[in-house]
Amino acid sequence: MKPNRKILRYGLLVIFINLFSQMAVAQDWERLVNLKGWWKFSIGDDMNWANPSYNDNDWEEIKVPAYWEDEGFYGYNGYAWYRKHFKLPEDFYGPVVYLHLGTVDDVDQAYINGKLIGFSGSFPPNYQTAYNAYRKYPVPLKYFKKDGDNVIAVRVYDAELGGGIPNGDIGLYFMPNALISDINLEGDWKFKTGDNKEWKKNNINEKDWSTVFVPSNWESQGFNNYDGFAWYRKTFKFPENLKGKKLVLMVGKIDDLDEVYLNGQLVGSTGVINDDPSKNRHDNEYSQFRGYYIPDGLVKVNEDNVIAVRVYDGYLVGGIYEGPVGIITQERYTKFWREMKKKKKNIFELFFE
Repeated sequence: MKPNRKILRYGLLVIFINLFSQMAVAQDWERLVNLKGWWKFSIGDDMNWANPSYNDNDWEEIKVPAYWEDEGFYGYNGYAWYRKHFKLPEDFYGPVVYLHLGTVDDVDQAYINGKLIGFSGSFPPNYQTAYNAYRKYPVPLKYFKKDGDNVIAVRVYDAELGGGIPNGDIGLYFMPNALISDINLEGDWKFKTGDNKEWKKNNINEKDWSTVFVPSNWESQGFNNYDGFAWYRKTFKFPENLKGKKLVLMVGKIDDLDEVYLNGQLVGSTGVINDDPSKNRHDNEYSQFRGYYIPDGLVKVNEDNVIAVRVYDGYLVGGIYEGPVGIITQERYTKFWREMKKKKKNIFELFFE
């Protein structure tokens, strides 16, 4: 039987697209600072160790990535801290930096110059492991010292077996061709499981709400194995310099379905959310990028504005798991996606020449 050329060609195209996608992902990130190697290390727990001015000269040194059991701390379970001093390259201009910590066994909090930038899992007494979650934390540029010593401090708790920072290409990374927000909304958000449509309104008491980091799935932040409804809320100031411009609210990628409100008004949704969760159906919505156009006059200049995101997750991980998350001008947003379309077109033309 002769092979069907059309099927063969299609199969080769699928393979090519998959390979290209993997190459594109690998090329997106450029390493700014290599953090593999020797770090300062101490067992125990003291929140003063997050302070960049803390003197860690008498601490042990330990290799990262590696289990601390393999670095001389055999059989130790409990709290420990890592610290690493570094300098930024003189010619670095930004714009978006992420700390890649790989995996951490079991729970961590990461600090840059004393500022908390991300966490995964939950520390005792409400312990929840996140040993298999990949840590990738956004770092606001204002947290860095452009000229001088910078300090990363990582607080770790290990409950059993191996502990520490065992795997990953540890470092600070940036994307030179990233889609950059005019208003960066990544970082800490208020979060609550359950469903109440009143939570879309601005004047909601958030006292009993948890704080989570966005973007990151909620399973890695203490809500392990939770499926169902949850809400995110973020309050921000709108600057004078963007007044009168057409804007887009970017909410990155969400697993699975969402409705996004700005100052109580629905500005966009992906998939269809039913109040009865048994009727919710989802397919590939989790892989779609959310960019919602903001109606003119909806944001309030130099006042508090509130974004509320209603999410339904059907199974596995859930939440706002990938950025960018922020507000961008419509002009810059559409320009970025036009350029992306051209790149895709050029790749396909190259394949079919």
